Amino acid sequence: MTDARPLHLVPTESAPSGPVAGPSTSATLPEPAADDLVAGFPAVSPDGVQDRLAGWLSDFTSLHEHTELLARTRGLPAALETVLASGAALLGAPRGLVTTTARGSGRPVGLGLDRAGIGALETVPAEHGPFAGLLSRPSETGRLMITDLAEDPGVGHRFREVAAQLGLGACYALTLATEQDGPLAAAVWFYDEPARPDERRRQLVERYCEFAAPLLSRQLEADTAVRATGALRRSLLPDHLPVLPGVRLAVRYRPAALEHSCGSDWYDAVALPDGSLGLTVGSVSADRPGAGPGAAAGAAAAMGRVRAALRAYAVLEGEDPVSVLGDLELLLKTTEPNRSATAVYACVQPQERRVTLAGAGHCPPVLVGRHGADFVETSLSAPLGMLSCWEAPGVEFTAERGDVLVLCTEGLARRLGPTLHAGQAALRRAAADAPRDVRLDPDRLCAHLLETLLGDEPQDGARDDLVLLAVRFE
Repeated sequence: MTDARPLHLVPTESAPSGPVAGPSTSATLPEPAADDLVAGFPAVSPDGVQDRLAGWLSDFTSLHEHTELLARTRGLPAALETVLASGAALLGAPRGLVTTTARGSGRPVGLGLDRAGIGALETVPAEHGPFAGLLSRPSETGRLMITDLAEDPGVGHRFREVAAQLGLGACYALTLATEQDGPLAAAVWFYDEPARPDERRRQLVERYCEFAAPLLSRQLEADTAVRATGALRRSLLPDHLPVLPGVRLAVRYRPAALEHSCGSDWYDAVALPDGSLGLTVGSVSADRPGAGPGAAAGAAAAMGRVRAALRAYAVLEGEDPVSVLGDLELLLKTTEPNRSATAVYACVQPQERRVTLAGAGHCPPVLVGRHGADFVETSLSAPLGMLSCWEAPGVEFTAERGDVLVLCTEGLARRLGPTLHAGQAALRRAAADAPRDVRLDPDRLCAHLLETLLGDEPQDGARDDLVLLAVRFE
C-alpha cells in the first residue's frame, strides 16, 4: 500500500519502544484505577514508566549520535552518504538512494547499490519511481511508503521491473526541504522484503531529516561555489595547444581540492610571430602568508592575470626568457604586491631544436632522451616578488631529435617524496625508465608518468595543483 502524507511529526503512544517525543517529564502520571483507566489513559505500572522513559532516552541518544555525525561531515558527497547511512540505521533498511534538486551536483548517491543498480533506478520514470511527487509537489507530499513493490497497484511497470531485478521488496522515501529553499533532495530506503517501518522508526528518521535539511542546504551552497571556482580556474587556462612543425605538445592538469588549495598553477604554450614557441609553467601563491582555503578563488584570478601578462611579454620579447620573467616580476610587485610566483619560461626554436629558458624558484625541467633523463639545471633563483630585484641567468641547449622536454609544477614533486628534491628525483627516474615506445608520444609519456608516480591516488584531498607540460622534438 502506498502511504503519501504531509511531513508533520506527531508523538505517538503506539510506538513499541517509546515515541521520539512524549509528554513532559514533569507531568503527573495518572494513578491506576480499579478499571485500569483514569481520564481515558491506560494504567501504567512503575516498570512500564521506566521502560517508556528508557525507550525515549534511547531514541534521543541515537538521534543525537546521527545528527552529530552529520554536523561533522565536510563536502556534499560525504553529507549525502551520511544521510543515507544514518537513515538506513534508523529505519532498519539495508539499501538506499538520494538525489538532489541542484543542477550539476552529480549523480544520485547510493547505499548498498552498485553503479549498475543506481543506473537501473535512474531509468524509472520520475512520476512512478521511489521519489514520485516528493520533489515536484513538496507541499502536498512529504513522504512515500510502498510496503510491497511487487503487489502495490500504484507502482509503475518499470519500477516494479527494476525492483524485481534488484531484489527490492519495499521502500520508504522522504523529502529534505527547508522553508527558505524548498525541496533540496529526496532520499529513499529499500527493504529486501515487503515491510512497513513502525511509527517509532518513521518518527526518528523524519526528525533526523528535519535536522539534516539545513545542513544539506549549506553543503549545496558550498558545492555550487566550489564548482564555480573550479570552472573559473579551468577557463583561465588554454583550451588547446598550438600545432607547429617539428614539435608535438601534450599537457596534464589536475587542480587541487578547493577546500585545501590556497595557490593556483598555470601552463601555456604560445606560437610566437617569428615561428618560435613559448612554453611556461608556474604557480601563484596566496595573497598573504598562511592564507587558508578561502583564498583559492583570489589566487585563481591572480593566476589568470599573471598568465595573460606573461603571454604579452612572450610576444614582445619571447626570445629572451630572462627579460620575460624580469618584466613579469616587475608587474607582480606593482599590481600584486601581496603575492609571489614561481615560474619557468622557455623559448623553443622547433627547426633547430634550440631551447633557451630561465627559471624563478621553480622545479627544473627534465630532458628525456635515448640514454635516460636529466634535469635542465636552471640557476638557483628566488621566486618572483620575493626580493627587491629579481635576476637570474638563462640556460641554452640544443635537443636531439626524439628528445622530450618535460616541464612540471611543484604539485607533482610534493606528492612524490618527503621533500621537494626527493619528489623531483622520483620524477626524473620515472621519466628515465619510461619505455621507448611511450617516449615517442608526449601524451602517452604524460599519462605514463602520472600512472607510474601516482597510480590510483585519490585527488579529492590534494593540496597543490599539478601540471605536466611535455614537448617532443621530431
